[in-house]
Amino acid sequence: MIMRKLSVLFVILAIALASFAADRLSNLPCPILGGELSNSAATSVADIDEVMLRMKALGLNTVLVPAYWELMEPMEGKFDFTLIDRTIDVARREQLHIVFLWFGVWKNSMSCYAPGWFKQDTKRFPRAMTAEGKQMEIASCFSDNVLQADLKAFSALMRHIKERDPQCEVVVMMQIENEIGMLESARDHSPLAEKVYNKERWAERYGTDEYADEKFMALSYARYVEHLALAAREIHDMPLYVNAAMNSRGRRPGEYPSAGPLAHLIDFWHEGAPSIDLLAPDIYDTGFKSWCAQYAMPLRPQDGGKIKNRLFIPESRCCENSGVRALYAFGEHQALGFSPFAIDQASEKETESVTQAYNLLRQVFNVKRPLNSWGLLFDQEDRERIIDDDGVVMTCRHYFTLPWDPRATDGSTWPEGGAMLIRLGKYEYLLAGSGVVIDFKTPTEKQQEQQKTLGEDGFAEAGGSTGQKANKRFSGKRLSLLSVDEVAISDDGTMQYLRRHNGDQTHQGRHARIGVGEWKILHIKLYEY
Repeated sequence: MIMRKLSVLFVILAIALASFAADRLSNLPCPILGGELSNSAATSVADIDEVMLRMKALGLNTVLVPAYWELMEPMEGKFDFTLIDRTIDVARREQLHIVFLWFGVWKNSMSCYAPGWFKQDTKRFPRAMTAEGKQMEIASCFSDNVLQADLKAFSALMRHIKERDPQCEVVVMMQIENEIGMLESARDHSPLAEKVYNKERWAERYGTDEYADEKFMALSYARYVEHLALAAREIHDMPLYVNAAMNSRGRRPGEYPSAGPLAHLIDFWHEGAPSIDLLAPDIYDTGFKSWCAQYAMPLRPQDGGKIKNRLFIPESRCCENSGVRALYAFGEHQALGFSPFAIDQASEKETESVTQAYNLLRQVFNVKRPLNSWGLLFDQEDRERIIDDDGVVMTCRHYFTLPWDPRATDGSTWPEGGAMLIRLGKYEYLLAGSGVVIDFKTPTEKQQEQQKTLGEDGFAEAGGSTGQKANKRFSGKRLSLLSVDEVAISDDGTMQYLRRHNGDQTHQGRHARIGVGEWKILHIKLYEY
């Protein structure tokens, strides 16, 4: 009976925590159109002054900025918040938001940002060990001394931020640690770790392979992080998240930063760190859409009536495709935010796509009462997506699937094309993006569609197969474009007409399109006949 009551209380607590998390996230001032600074970009006042102005010029509304333990507490117990203060002051002046990244005990697995006094005292602050007894440059999460030193510094940071920004007008979210995970070994084999491992009878519960070891470390890291999260909640309540380096390229635990907040370990992280609002992927490898899907975890009954995890991408490779990837993440998954990494070091060609996409996103976020949205993202292999929207079948493709652009066949790799597609009403859509083309059909029309090989002029090649008997009679109704207008959207959601797309710009009414290298918002209306 006692255990049953405890189970009921745990469920009630989980639902309450989920509700508070949803409130915290919904209270963010805006979706995060972000950029993360490179690791050493905010280590001096002069650098902060210079880089924040550049981030404003790029069109960001939020900058993700490291908070360095080694510079904040160079001598034990003596804190220097000069860099934190300067970051907040410049951001407030430039009307930017800040997400601070606590580079505390772990940064990309290693304890490289811990202060010198911490690093040098391995007796007081012990290291994780391999099974062979080799100490690693990773502080052990099983050491209370490690935890208390980290907790003291992090709590001091949270108190100071509250003093400087009590209403969370500038600092809107906090990342705890950075890419936690074990490298070289799937788990810590230090004496402190072995004591917990044996006490919890882990081998009997899960086995002894590296995947069982990873689960043990995931729960242990999460429990550690929960101490910092609870302290933050008591001091200055704001959204909290942890980020993960991906388990990609067929690597095994210990070959990637294992036991971090990875999608396949989400239950262990939720168990150990229920006060964390988000588990966030750092996406650098191929397969952007797949990584997004793993972290955009929707409502499930078994989760106690909460969204299991909302997509937030604090780091993504900054490249020429960053802009269309941002449009996809917001359109397909209603992401909380997107942030290319080391945007301060990227080339103008790479940051241009971010600036252009964020300009479109700012506008579409002003749209009143959208009914639905989708994200489109295409490349040379993944060229097409068909969406059936309540009787409107939309065939969405990469722009280079059209036959007349010579860049499609010049041997170069296609840049990605992507967009946010928004349904405003029956037969009415917005398309915001770059490098995409869409046609609209009824379901019966799509079923009877004749497949044609088109020449560079957009017409059927002579003698090309239609894939269908010519004498088969068409039945049903068709959809066509009533109008396609390029628009801008004001702060109050009003669409401002820029120009009409028709004729050659719609291939005589066959499709709506936005070329590669162009960034536009199209207001599309359809009619049935």
